[in-house]
Amino acid sequence: MKKIIFFNHKGGVSKTTSTFHLAWMFTELNKKVMIVDADPQCNLTALFLGDNFDSYYIDDSTKLDNIMDGVKVAFAGKPKTIEAIKCQTHAANNNLFLLAGHMNLSEYDTQLNFAQTASNALSSLQSLPGAFNDLIKKTAEKYDVDYVFIDLNPGLSAINQNLFMISDGFIIPTNPDIFSIMAVRNLSTILPRWVKWLDENRDNFAESAYPLPITTPKFVGEIIQRFNIRKGKAAAPYQNNMNEIKETVTNTLLPELRRNSMTFNLNGDHDYCLGEIPDFAGLSPRSQLYNVPVFALTDLQIQKDPRVASDDYNPNDYVGNVLEAYKRQRDNIKNLFIDMAKKIIYIIPNEHSL
Repeated sequence: MKKIIFFNHKGGVSKTTSTFHLAWMFTELNKKVMIVDADPQCNLTALFLGDNFDSYYIDDSTKLDNIMDGVKVAFAGKPKTIEAIKCQTHAANNNLFLLAGHMNLSEYDTQLNFAQTASNALSSLQSLPGAFNDLIKKTAEKYDVDYVFIDLNPGLSAINQNLFMISDGFIIPTNPDIFSIMAVRNLSTILPRWVKWLDENRDNFAESAYPLPITTPKFVGEIIQRFNIRKGKAAAPYQNNMNEIKETVTNTLLPELRRNSMTFNLNGDHDYCLGEIPDFAGLSPRSQLYNVPVFALTDLQIQKDPRVASDDYNPNDYVGNVLEAYKRQRDNIKNLFIDMAKKIIYIIPNEHSL
């Protein structure tokens, strides 16, 4: 089982969309995937559950099945061990599982930060750095998944650092803008610093109830997405920034990662840009309405807005040339995600690493 983090401390780069779409595509390639929502905004959970989102946190049978309550025994110092929680299976995909998020997850950040920065952490805090890994490990084993995809919020919190450190690989989603270029430069110093902490402190927690895993997160690649197409390729302003993102990854990020053993042993000519994904445009609302990736939309789902009865006139329905254009766009996007998923499986194959 492999744990893959989707992280960029710049917001608005479609981390959640990338996590959901790639996880779904992995299932179409006969993999079982558990997605973990570690963002207090819970957008991934909402995308997964759709109309059942509110009831999930109210119903007695599900309200405690989330990442925050899953590690509560460790953070509350209770004399119990962390146990696997019950995951939801997607209504349209039996091989996609959800470890739900919680809006108050950031409440644990102060405790975790102290445990990870104090030179002599109190014994009651020794178990905290390994708590999230233990929950994810036990829950993934319960459902016998091949991959775990973890969606983080855009920030440099202790929780993000912790979840990054327990991963096997990381993917950096970006947008073709100047702020993504700046973010990649910043990550070239932030991520090695996190791994250095892990290397220097892993032994300090070896005897805790939840030891840190023996793994080093390695760079899988970046994704560039949300740009407009002109005459079959990215419009000029976007293309310039896309090229600069790739150059920054090659010339700034990769040298620092290699110095810290944070890359896989790949051929020298390996392209770390996993994919270039154009804006979903009119397919995005349909994806959100039906709670499936844009490439999993059926022809009828692309055409019909489900909020209006099928017998009624609906100005939001797509017909004629517009409908055909969206169907072609769906198929093109599907091919892009197939290629990305195959690249990732090649780079980080499913091997036991817990």
